[in-house]
Amino acid sequence: MAAQELARWTRFAAKGGVGRCTATVDCVAREIGDLMFLKDDEITVLMQLPETGYYLGFCEGVVGRFSGTDVNFHGKLKRPVMAKRGS
Repeated sequence: MAAQELARWTRFAAKGGVGRCTATVDCVAREIGDLMFLKDDEITVLMQLPETGYYLGFCEGVVGRFSGTDVNFHGKLKRPVMAKRGS
């Protein structure tokens, strides 16, 4: 992930993303881009990925992909709002 894209996701996570969840198991990253977390870690959900059941999340300063089966969501996820940025 490029530094500029990482910075954008980090800012979005600081604003709460589209929701939050709590890890129910320890999860070790198996591939590049996977999110690693421990049971009971809080994860900020950034977006639902096109791949069914997978999400992009932020945990402990890291952005990565995780499975929805490894977490408990804190309510319904918000719909992302796409804002146009001025030049």
